[in-house]
Amino acid sequence: MMAPQFETIALIGIGLIGSSIARDIREKQLAGTIVVSTRTEATLKRAEQLGLGDRYTLSAAEAVKNADLVVVSVPVGASGAIAAEIAAHLKPGAIVTDVGSTKGSVIAQMAPHLAKTVHFIPGHPIAGTEHSGPDAGFAGLFRGRWCILTPPPGTDEEAVARLRLFWETLGSMVDEMDPEHHDKVLAIVSHLPHIIAYNIVGTADDLETVTESEVIKYSASGFRDFTRLAASDPTMWRDVCLHNKDAILEMLARFSEDLASLQRAIRWGDGDKLFDLFTRTRAIRRSIIQAGQDTAMPDFGRHAMDQK
Repeated sequence: MMAPQFETIALIGIGLIGSSIARDIREKQLAGTIVVSTRTEATLKRAEQLGLGDRYTLSAAEAVKNADLVVVSVPVGASGAIAAEIAAHLKPGAIVTDVGSTKGSVIAQMAPHLAKTVHFIPGHPIAGTEHSGPDAGFAGLFRGRWCILTPPPGTDEEAVARLRLFWETLGSMVDEMDPEHHDKVLAIVSHLPHIIAYNIVGTADDLETVTESEVIKYSASGFRDFTRLAASDPTMWRDVCLHNKDAILEMLARFSEDLASLQRAIRWGDGDKLFDLFTRTRAIRRSIIQAGQDTAMPDFGRHAMDQK
């Protein structure tokens, strides 16, 4: 049996991402002790019923005592408050990371509270589903997905290597990136698509009375795909919009310009321009599938991989 990578891992937040991490830690025996902390008694009780940890507490400060690795899995808007709560209770040498999809804001919120005696290495596993809560997680969520680390300048290289190994053991491919660049990239590949989905589904909801419920009744696969994105956790996506607003607004402006160009092509019957656009975007879709970043199978085919 392999020795655990960390003696104690504290998970602050146990939703989809946190509970999936807990399941992988347990399955791969990556820690001697898993400590789970949540904001509500009901969520904590459910995590205990699912056996996600070894110790459970409503106090984040209590959870991180003696922890070698602390994973903060809360909406990005709550990151600063968590850092302030746990800062005085972290042991020297502990690695503190997060899973938020905005990095500049998380660093600005958390870094001022954390002592130089701990290693703060922000992270972002690019994995998930539209579901939330401790029941939504599953072992293997991160397999074949990218995890981006954004360590501040001067971060201890050994600590970064340990966190990289942790994510690789969970099955992730790991990359390092500047926080500002991360936020711009995620604004176009993740944040903007979700915003567009929320907007389209909201428009359809407004039209329900006009169309006598036919929007829902006859929804085609395209609309159903949008509803999957629009079913994501409202708190998380509210915070993403508020905490990555500059990059999101930049991408929305670019999208609006491209949408206006598409509108002109349709109005003037420019079939060649429409065909060229649809051909180019179709090729991107095929590239994503070839890169192994999507499949029509449930859970991205991870359970099928287990059966091989």
